[in-house]
Amino acid sequence: MSLTPKKAGLNVFLQLAMYFLSRGVRCASCRKKVDYQFLFMQANGKQLAQIAQLIEQGHIKPYTQSVYPFEQINQAFDELERGRTRGKIVVTMQ
Repeated sequence: MSLTPKKAGLNVFLQLAMYFLSRGVRCASCRKKVDYQFLFMQANGKQLAQIAQLIEQGHIKPYTQSVYPFEQINQAFDELERGRTRGKIVVTMQ
């Protein structure tokens, strides 16, 4: 389930903050003539099960950018902090 900031119960100050923080994205989406809306996600077991099924059936293919063993977790965080990831960064525990 997804919620807008107002439906999520944020106070007016936080709603305005979200509005101004997303200004650049909203302007870019307007120029490209695409719809943009900031949503808060709420965990939903039924939806997560449906997503898992779509992944298992091959309809959704998650992209993994990097895999690190737990011993290299600092390197994984370094990569994440650089902000240039396009896929998931996975840390394995053996």
